[in-house]
Amino acid sequence: MSTATTLLIRCQGPMQSWGTRSRFGLRDTGLEPSKSGVVGLLACALGRPRGCDPSDLAALKMAVRVDRPGNVESDYHTVGGGTVRGESYGVGKASGAKPETQLSTRHYLADADFLVALEGDRDLLETAQAALADPRWPLFLGRKGFVPSLPPWIPDGLLATDCVDALRRHSWPTEDGQAVSQLRAVVECAPGEVGDRRQDVPVSFSSSDRRYAPRLVRDMWLTPKEDG
Repeated sequence: MSTATTLLIRCQGPMQSWGTRSRFGLRDTGLEPSKSGVVGLLACALGRPRGCDPSDLAALKMAVRVDRPGNVESDYHTVGGGTVRGESYGVGKASGAKPETQLSTRHYLADADFLVALEGDRDLLETAQAALADPRWPLFLGRKGFVPSLPPWIPDGLLATDCVDALRRHSWPTEDGQAVSQLRAVVECAPGEVGDRRQDVPVSFSSSDRRYAPRLVRDMWLTPKEDG
């Protein structure tokens, strides 16, 4: 019998964005939730300020089941360009010149649905599960404007098993009344395993000192697991 504990979180919404390489005017999104984004969601539920140490949440092993991949879309944004209380508003310049309008292209996922699994310390996961059911602050899917269409909290989402087994056991998407035969998953690698690098493990969320560490992940295909 497994001694592992896993918490399942639903990330479903009309729009969500999980950027890991965003710079200035170009904001990217990954094709599935990032670890920094999921840790940030839990931090909001727990009511943790940006300056709090996220290392306990970041240490949880993460896996993501792609129930519906959605479509990558983009928005064109402008920031600044007007006045606030009679002063110019915009992006400042090192030279001290008048702030200007910042143009940006922001990518996001439309109509996507993911099941996130976090494996680790049972006491921490129990606390996180309770916080998701009654979050301290509003929850969002990568950006503050991207609210979930279903609550991230799953009533039976705390399981005494590892993250991959939990994803296989939880309710499975269907097509034409039949369970989908297989689904793609992105699983965090164990020490010594080979995988793709993601720079999305939060070290600090502080506005003046945002830092992220790398991790390795691998793709795999999951099939549903019957109880028993």
